[in-house]
Amino acid sequence: MRIAVAGATGNIGALTVAALQKAGHDVVRISRSLGVDLVTGDGLDAALAGVGAVVDATNATAADPAETVAFFTAATRNLLAAEERAGVGHHVLLSIAGVDRVEGNAHYAGKREQERLVAAGPVPWSIVPATQFHDFAAMLAGWTERDGVAAIPPLLVQPVAPADVADVLAEVAAGAPQGRCPDLAGPEPQDLVDMARRTHQARGRTVKLVPTWAGPLGTDMAGNVLLPGEGARIAPTTFEEWLATA
Repeated sequence: MRIAVAGATGNIGALTVAALQKAGHDVVRISRSLGVDLVTGDGLDAALAGVGAVVDATNATAADPAETVAFFTAATRNLLAAEERAGVGHHVLLSIAGVDRVEGNAHYAGKREQERLVAAGPVPWSIVPATQFHDFAAMLAGWTERDGVAAIPPLLVQPVAPADVADVLAEVAAGAPQGRCPDLAGPEPQDLVDMARRTHQARGRTVKLVPTWAGPLGTDMAGNVLLPGEGARIAPTTFEEWLATA
């Protein structure tokens, strides 16, 4: 099958490309660095010629909700319109588990609008909502680290391995549209501060972690908010197994 991956040079996108190729699919990589711009639509029609399914693993880095929503809106509208013109039969979106439970976060606001556009759009769809990835804790600490000290919120998460997410996206893309899929999560809950400490330790880094809500993520993510919902699909790779290769 000919399958396109939007955001193909990102973390999950690159892993999804590899998973699809391993399964024998013909993969089209879509990324601005590869000459296809989702926000302007440049290069999309040529990229989607003969494509049967599209996996959207794009990401946004803007901290402002309006900017993030604007990015996801433009990119998703352009992608869906080009898919309709090309006769693509399946749009697969990677989203976030519990995306409706967090109001103040810019990324969540953008993903909610992206989900709305996909569900209301002209192309049959599947949405795969995943929990935070195993590398999330160290990434978050890296955002705030100054002189060997990093602030990190004491969140409860049930992280999933990026490679497991890619495998599920590849599997879903090769099948029939499913609508909203069950949440995808790792095998067990983890404390984010402890995850960051252990990741730094595994990488030979010494970083003093300060648990605090005075950072980019607020108390609206506390408690069970970030945990998967009922009937979640549990991916196999534990945090410890991932850490051994981090």
